[in-house]
Amino acid sequence: MNERLLNQLTRSSLLLLALLCSTPSFGLSTDKDQDLEIESDSAQLDDTKNISIYTGNVVVVQGSMRITGNKLTIYYTDDNKLEKIIMEGQPSTFRQMPDNSTIYDEAEAVVMEYYELNNLIVLKQNAKVKQGDRRLIADHVEYDTTLSQVRANSSTSDAGKPTNEDTRVKLIIPGKKTTTDPTN
Repeated sequence: MNERLLNQLTRSSLLLLALLCSTPSFGLSTDKDQDLEIESDSAQLDDTKNISIYTGNVVVVQGSMRITGNKLTIYYTDDNKLEKIIMEGQPSTFRQMPDNSTIYDEAEAVVMEYYELNNLIVLKQNAKVKQGDRRLIADHVEYDTTLSQVRANSSTSDAGKPTNEDTRVKLIIPGKKTTTDPTN
């Protein structure tokens, strides 16, 4: 493997690592110390356009974190800093184990985008986020990694109304479970 390709792969891996360490699920604190593996059917690395593209059954694994999709595109600025990362799939999936938990946080969407310069993660088209028993379902979800703020929107028609019930924002928060002792 030529040195330029190896350098580009290393840079892509390090930039993807930056994305993974910034995810809203706050996965295992040891994940960032684990090896990062990117598998795909093919890869294109273009230094002149500052872009790396991985296509075909893309799987990214690091510790407890796993991201899958059909196409992973990584964009860089002219000074080799991460600009944005886009994972596309039918759907793209994300899974990671948080510290002090035995249940994975999960997300899926047709498109998952990460904007390094804006500290923003965007899930587009059929976005679903699951953290324990809590669920968020929307057509478009934005997560500001700096402010820990979530914004969710439904798909709307030209008139500004939701296109159908399936695209409305839905948040499911489980009720408190009470136990009653039948002996009392």
